[in-house]
Amino acid sequence: MDLPIDHFRLLGVSPSAEPEVILRRLETRCDSPPDQGFTHEALLQRADLLRRSADLLTDPADRAEYEAALLRLSESHPNGTVGLDLFTSSEVAGLILLWEAHGALEAFQLARQGLQPPQAPALGSGREADLTLLAALACRDAAVEEQDQRRYESAAQLLIDGIQLQQLMGKLPDQQRQLEDALQALTPFRILDLLSRDLGDQDSHQRGLTLLDELVVARGGLEVADADQPGSLSQEDFESFFHQIRRFLTVQGQIDLFSRWFEGGAADAGFLTVLALTAAGFSRRKPEFLEQARDRMQTLTNADLDPMPLLGCLDLLLGNVKDADRHFTLLRDPDLQAWFLNHPGDRLAAQCEYCRAWLERDVLPGYRDVDASGADLDAWFADRDVQGFVDRLDRKASRQIGAEETTLAWATAGDAALGALGEPAESDQEIDSEDSDATPLWQQRWVRPAAAALALVGITVAGFGLVRRNWDPAPLLPETASLSAQEDVEEKQELDAASSPVDDEPVASLKPDLEPASPSEPLVSDTPTEAELQALLQGWLDAKALTLSGQQADLSVVAREPLVKRVELERAADQAEGRSKSIDASITTIEVVDRKPQRIELLAQVAYSDRLQAADGTVIEETGPTDFIVTYVLGRDGTQWRLHDYIPGS
Repeated sequence: MDLPIDHFRLLGVSPSAEPEVILRRLETRCDSPPDQGFTHEALLQRADLLRRSADLLTDPADRAEYEAALLRLSESHPNGTVGLDLFTSSEVAGLILLWEAHGALEAFQLARQGLQPPQAPALGSGREADLTLLAALACRDAAVEEQDQRRYESAAQLLIDGIQLQQLMGKLPDQQRQLEDALQALTPFRILDLLSRDLGDQDSHQRGLTLLDELVVARGGLEVADADQPGSLSQEDFESFFHQIRRFLTVQGQIDLFSRWFEGGAADAGFLTVLALTAAGFSRRKPEFLEQARDRMQTLTNADLDPMPLLGCLDLLLGNVKDADRHFTLLRDPDLQAWFLNHPGDRLAAQCEYCRAWLERDVLPGYRDVDASGADLDAWFADRDVQGFVDRLDRKASRQIGAEETTLAWATAGDAALGALGEPAESDQEIDSEDSDATPLWQQRWVRPAAAALALVGITVAGFGLVRRNWDPAPLLPETASLSAQEDVEEKQELDAASSPVDDEPVASLKPDLEPASPSEPLVSDTPTEAELQALLQGWLDAKALTLSGQQADLSVVAREPLVKRVELERAADQAEGRSKSIDASITTIEVVDRKPQRIELLAQVAYSDRLQAADGTVIEETGPTDFIVTYVLGRDGTQWRLHDYIPGS
């Protein structure tokens, strides 16, 4: 047998070592043989080979001749070495020394070769036992060396070969189990190695996807670690690994994987499926993917996940502005509620800003083939495919722009009066005219409000969680809009008031024979009763109606400054046109939907009628008695409760 090692390396000394150093090294090596379980005969042969090498290197003539041979070889074969020719009886000892000299790969290959015909040893012999043990030890060390060089798949293939050899020999179950554990622990690294290769290497990419699929299925999901399984990743380590590999997966690959895991019972994958479908749809301008994402989102039932902000974003991108507004109104997170309530722009501007931040932070990053900086809502709605899809949805649902679309109005201050009555504003009437056929509904419902809203967008966001358990809407919130910074916010609101959307809530007016009155006293109770809450809302309606009829009322007692500004602008518009409103409305029932120390959400039924009059008393418009459902959101400013926002219903 030609052993690929020289005498210096076999003994473990430098080529310049003096005889004294060589002899000391010989003594040390002979006194410390490997203790993994080799036969006594193999260890004696090992010691004999060490002494032969030491004898050669300590004899001046033999060493000089040997070094000359090494020099000649290096000149003719720079990467070659002078092999040691061993007798068959010394083969196992030589392989042990090769393994000890960090030649694990060569030792494994030669040991495996020695166990196969025609060199196979006799069954049950000491040689068979030694070669089988050496093959297991050398295989594991060779895999570690490959792993240290980041050649993870190569390391895995070595372990697979070693396991198959041990299975064939059937001698060392403990060694086989150690190789299997090492292979399992290597799985995440193999996946990373295979998936990070060029996409042109489809074989490697597919093997990586298969291994990833097997890993997640074996774990029982994305967030279920089997603590009893040797080599299994902790949840923290798995999340770190998952973050690394996601950027090597295409968006379609993630859709396929997450959908399969979700359908197989891994509920954690449902949220990631929503993100992947949204990323695919938004980046490729395919809104049908967003519709699938919305449908999937509605099937998720985990109590830790608030679906409302995500459904709001998806509906907003699909042009369902009314549904989006409803979802954003039902938010659970108090910080997110506060951010929306204190946003310096109107509701649509806040929703656009939140949606863009969500796309940039949570949706678009993490895919091999998606530009994470492409969260341009203008470009999205300017795309013809998006326009056509939204238009088809509108036609399919027979949507009408008019009194039913009370969540959004595009009227100017001069149109606000008609919008407040719940009738189509002039701009909407123009859209619904015969000429409106040339204007797609996606433009009627999105582009004009979005253009104004996007002008307000420009707040920085950061951070990203792994799956729905780690998804937290709070980091999306810009630092410039918090309850503690209300004075700064309100200063911005005063500047933006002129472009605020029209007020669509049904408002109350005192009957003509009643004298002007002030709203109710400030509400400062820590836990207001339903009667107190109803009184506050009625005070808002009464004060608002007084103002719109041209009388004086202190709205600030019951409402925040942005709402007060809206009413004042609406009255200014009427006054400029020589008009006035006579409105009668009252709160008939209320239901507390959500109550927190700083926020109360109410669902109220409002009995309503109105009359719009010209300066000479001529009735321009009149609405008969009807009922409205309105969602009111109250917030606590210091110790006082005020109306922060409202969402008209039907």
